[in-house]
Amino acid sequence: MATVLFVCVHNAGRSQMSQALFRRAAGDRHTAISAGTTPAERVNSEVVEVMRELGIDLTDRKPQLLTRELAEQADVVITMGCGDACPYIPGKQYIDWDLPDPNGRPIAEVRATRDEIGRRVTALLELLDGS
Repeated sequence: MATVLFVCVHNAGRSQMSQALFRRAAGDRHTAISAGTTPAERVNSEVVEVMRELGIDLTDRKPQLLTRELAEQADVVITMGCGDACPYIPGKQYIDWDLPDPNGRPIAEVRATRDEIGRRVTALLELLDGS
């Protein structure tokens, strides 16, 4: 079982979608957490809307601060736009997903980002499962 940490700047969009999609796809095979380098007050409304289309409710999710302790829990750290603000923990696998920040974007663009995250989550799970 692997633990994956999804990190973006505000933990209000990309990392929240990634964590939710990963949890749904991985079931009990792997775990996921998400955090942000400067967390927002809440998950972006556009993100809540497009995830609801898939039957995933993010309305009660609270963005959390990325800490060294959270990073230490992870086997794999997926970064999305946080650059050098993410702590580097030796021995962890780091992967950068270059994805646009969905905040304030039209729903169609947020939906496209969500779908791209879904594809990347599937590929990540194949890697973790050794497929």
